[in-house]
Amino acid sequence: MITLLLLAVALAMDAFAVALVQGASCRLGFGGAVRIALVFGLAQGLMPLVGWSLGFAFADTFQQFDHWIAFLLLGLLGGRMIRDGIWYEPDAPEAKRLFMLSLLVSSLATSVDAAAAGLTLPLLGQPIPTACLVIGATTALLSFGGALIGRRVGVHFGKKAELVGGILLVGLGIRILVEHLGLA
Repeated sequence: MITLLLLAVALAMDAFAVALVQGASCRLGFGGAVRIALVFGLAQGLMPLVGWSLGFAFADTFQQFDHWIAFLLLGLLGGRMIRDGIWYEPDAPEAKRLFMLSLLVSSLATSVDAAAAGLTLPLLGQPIPTACLVIGATTALLSFGGALIGRRVGVHFGKKAELVGGILLVGLGIRILVEHLGLA
């Protein structure tokens, strides 16, 4: 079970970072933090099941492209946040719609590695549903905390937090790409 918990925390780190950025840039309340936790927790909990279900038949193909998918999604989201940090007004009517869209995109981007990890779930010696539940719950808890911490930071730094958050997301996408290509 310790190995499963360590895997869950490792998989949740990207989601935590993005939740921190979302909390800072959107300056959301408790309900927004709960939404972030639920979306990230569900994505991280379900993606290992998807990876496990697809099995080893598509593992090589998926692992060839997963880092590019994460890089593209995080780069686009981070780029939008950088743009918004410079020019966008968070009180505009479309802000809530864009928050939900960016939340869904970022939850998919950060859970791509969880799908790949799903291939290894049988090696952990835990039932697959238990492993997915632990991964999802860990991600939800860390994302909730990240969103609340980000909210406090965002109140003090405003648009600068969104700009820095966008830069961090682009950097996270680059880091994932570089690590998977073996350049680091």
